[in-house]
Amino acid sequence: MTDEHHIVSAFDKDLEKIQSMLIEMGGLVEHQLAEATEALVARDIERAGRVRRADRKIDRLEHKISERAVRLLALRQPMAADLRIIVSVMKVSASLERMGDYAKNIAKRLDVLADMPPVGEAVGTLRRMSRLVQAMIGDVLDSFIRRDIEAAEDVRARDEEVDSVQNTLFRALLTHMMEDPRTITPAMHLLFIAKNIERTGDHAAGIAEQVHYLVSGAMPEEKRRKNDQSSRIGLSPDEPEGPGAAEGRDG
Repeated sequence: MTDEHHIVSAFDKDLEKIQSMLIEMGGLVEHQLAEATEALVARDIERAGRVRRADRKIDRLEHKISERAVRLLALRQPMAADLRIIVSVMKVSASLERMGDYAKNIAKRLDVLADMPPVGEAVGTLRRMSRLVQAMIGDVLDSFIRRDIEAAEDVRARDEEVDSVQNTLFRALLTHMMEDPRTITPAMHLLFIAKNIERTGDHAAGIAEQVHYLVSGAMPEEKRRKNDQSSRIGLSPDEPEGPGAAEGRDG
């Protein structure tokens, strides 16, 4: 075996390992979102606590992926398609880390919501919205591994449905708040949860755009259609300051 062949083989193995870690990370994020949502539905504070603690594993994986990717860039100096793979992996892992933070934020709000009466059918709508996003996460990671632009484009298109569900929920919760001021506090927490789920869907759609870049060498020409009207009432989601920030706040 020539030295050049050995180097190529070692590079491929390193790349496979990083992508394997990325898929593991994506599976954890999908699970975290599902667990946070079901904890909300069941008002299960203990389950929510497990979601918050498990976020550290996602943070550690993101750190490992970043370290390995940077080392691969430094040692192998990849060109063209191989370089795109590494750049895409780093961007996708950063998106997944943020998505994990959003799931953690959802779980944290149960500390308040667990002792408050339900507000209409909001929790059921949030579960539906969450399941749409969970499916997007799984499908977009599959499209990343298969280098499937069409499947990735399908995920991008489905983000609009998530926005539509969120808009419906916003209108319903605003109606409850206007009719009964006692619902204002729980409704506001539910609105922030909806925004966190919507932002998670945005990141899944962003990963779909990375698939396009990975395969074609360019980002999609057509801008992603957005149907999020929540900004009209001035709400912002729980934005973590960066990787591991949410963990640091919990101690």
